[in-house]
Amino acid sequence: MGRIYVPSTGTECWQRLLAKPDPHWKPGYSARTLAYCWEAARGFPPEIARLFQAKLGKAELLLALPEHKVQLPGGGADSQSDVFALVGTAGGLVACAIEGKVDEPFGPTIGEWLVNASPGKRRRLTFLCGVLGLTEPAPVHIRYQLLHRTASALIEAERFHATAAVMIVQSFSPTRLWFEDFAAFAELMGAAPSADALTRVTATTSKPLYLGWASGDQAFRLR
Repeated sequence: MGRIYVPSTGTECWQRLLAKPDPHWKPGYSARTLAYCWEAARGFPPEIARLFQAKLGKAELLLALPEHKVQLPGGGADSQSDVFALVGTAGGLVACAIEGKVDEPFGPTIGEWLVNASPGKRRRLTFLCGVLGLTEPAPVHIRYQLLHRTASALIEAERFHATAAVMIVQSFSPTRLWFEDFAAFAELMGAAPSADALTRVTATTSKPLYLGWASGDQAFRLR
């Protein structure tokens, strides 16, 4: 994981960071939609700012890192947040992982991900459950992506000595596709799922943890 970052000069910088820059960079895809949304905001997109304001008070975007990677044990790919943000609030520094979605699903369930699982995969799942305060075995219907993305927010909260961690799904789907998957994960973590709101989980984690779903501006789907 790199330690030196270069300021963005526009959306083309975001494209270069993608695992597959050409296939994933098309109008209507989450990577491109999210890049245009955040670059236009010059700070927090309004829907993200509203989530923080309603739950944690006025928040200032201190730093945003596109396609930020967090290493996890067990081998395999890192957890790569679409945006990782450090946020200043009256209560202290907050580490926030953003998962952007248009129409794409959250990927395999834990049950699907564990088919013919290697010892490394099982070690990773044990680690993630520990970070999230969950007992094993994890429910097989939960989406694995939500598990590791939320854990990455907590891991980075520890690394940056933040006071809290947040994971937000920023969805540009007009019909809130896949909200039921987010809701199932939120309920597992002991949070009441709600669109366009942050809710604190009751699971025992190293830092206070909040989950949120933000409805993005549809205009950016066409960019």
